[in-house]
Parts: sequence; C-alpha cells; structure tokens
Amino acid sequence: MIMPEKIAFVGVGRMGANMARRLKDCGYAVTAVYDVHGPSASALAEEIGARAATTLAEVTAAADVIFTVVTDDAAQLGVFATTGDSLLTSAKGKIFINCATISPSTHVEVERRARAAGAVTLEGCMASSIPQARAGTLYLMCGGDRATFDRVKPILEKLSSALRYIGSTGQAAQVKALVNMVMNINTAGLAEGLGLGAALGLDLAMLREVFLQTGANSQVLKTDGEDMQNRDHACFFSAAHAAKDSTIAWTLGAQAGLNLPLAAATKQQYERMVALGLGDLDKSGIAELTFKGRRA
Repeated sequence: MIMPEKIAFVGVGRMGANMARRLKDCGYAVTAVYDVHGPSASALAEEIGARAATTLAEVTAAADVIFTVVTDDAAQLGVFATTGDSLLTSAKGKIFINCATISPSTHVEVERRARAAGAVTLEGCMASSIPQARAGTLYLMCGGDRATFDRVKPILEKLSSALRYIGSTGQAAQVKALVNMVMNINTAGLAEGLGLGAALGLDLAMLREVFLQTGANSQVLKTDGEDMQNRDHACFFSAAHAAKDSTIAWTLGAQAGLNLPLAAATKQQYERMVALGLGDLDKSGIAELTFKGRRA
C-alpha cells in the first residue's frame, strides 16, 4: 500500500539512513535525502529511489514531512537558518520531525522559527540504536503540539515499537537528556567495576553473570559488558556523542541549581576519550580508561 505523505530526511548517517529505509519498506515515498557528506546522500538515494538533494530548500519542496537527524545544536540551527539556504524556505504547511539529541532550548528556538515560516515541528527523541532504526522498533519520545503528534502518529508507529508523547516542545529533549545521563553513568560505572575485577584477577565472564543476577545489573551490562571485556568497541553510540549528551544533562542540572557529581565525572571521562582521539569508539570504549594496562 502506498502511503499518501511524501517523506524526506536531512542527516542520513546510520540512524537517519536506516529510518529512511524502514519507511520506504513500509510503503512511504521517501522523495529526498540530504547530508553534509554528499556521498552518503547519493548512495542512499540510489538505493531507495530518492533524490539526493543538494540544497535544504530542495528537501522542503520535495516532501510533506521532513525528518532531521543531525549531530548537534549548531547543525540543527544551521538547517533551520533564518537566512540563506534553509529548510524554512517556502515551508508553509510542512511538518518537521527533529530527532537529534540536542538542548531543549534549541528545540524551542527551532519551533519558533518554523512557526514564523508557517510550518510546525515535533521532537522525535530516540532512545535506541542502529538495529532498532532499521527494524522500526525505536523508543521514541515526542514533544510539541499534541495535534501535530496525532497527525504524524501513523508514520511514527512504523518507526517505533514504544511511542510516547511527553509534552510541550523541549520536554522530550529533557527526558532524553536524563535517559542518556543515567545510561552514561551506568556505562562508566560498569567499566570501573569490570576494570577493577580484571585487576583483581577475577574471571570477567563469571563477574558479568553475577552482576546480571544482582543489584549490579543494568541494560548497559547486557549491551556493553562483553564488549568491554573483549575490547570490541564497534560504534553504535559514540563516545563523542556520549560526551555531548552528558554535557547537555549536566548543563540542565547546573541551570536547575543542582550538584550532579556523577554526571560531572562521567562527562569528564567521555571528554577525556575525545581528547585522546577515542571519540569515534562506541561508548563501551570508556573501559579503555579503566582497565589496567590499556590506557593511562
């Protein structure tokens, strides 16, 4: 069945590209894709029968609903620029679903700019990884106008097995920041536990089994524990992104007048990974800082 809405994507790295593939498989016309790395857009466009747009304005013109999956606040504000090439060019009536992990205030500013252009926005914050993007089983937290959420819900349901409306614009980003803050703290804690276990000469497979059955259990134990032990840090969620996301959460805490020492320490650990040139490793690579003999 061919779905009526035309879809486009801005930012077709591994997450954006797999979301586009998923919607194409579900019968949507994915009409245009755009990426600052042109070859990525060209390859995906050829694969799914879309246009590799060379301007942002071309993306908006080609679709009814535009997903953005960009890297950070600067990139998000850049694609919604108020001058020059922008997704806001002739954007009246368009719907933008913004999936990047960025500051809540940036989502609010993008909403303001879009409204001025006659368009609407929705946060589509993702708490899953690459395989889930391809399979349509993302955990999606949405923020913005409820009517806009209801309007695009059939599309989002093709991408998500756990779709949740959080509230007004900015609130989904707040929740996502807290999710990643706790996840990153858990990851850093697991790396220290396994690193100490290794230094004590314990069998790490046994230790992970004990962790799994006790209060040391966590989701990151299941996703990252074996990788930490085996030094397999193929990237699903990069240390650089962990540093960025930990900074967003830590900043929210500072703005709220809270002392968050665990969030601060985790932020510093991931920033250290970036400084050491390890930012492209998966977040499990934080174990390289804690296991004896791996890194100083």
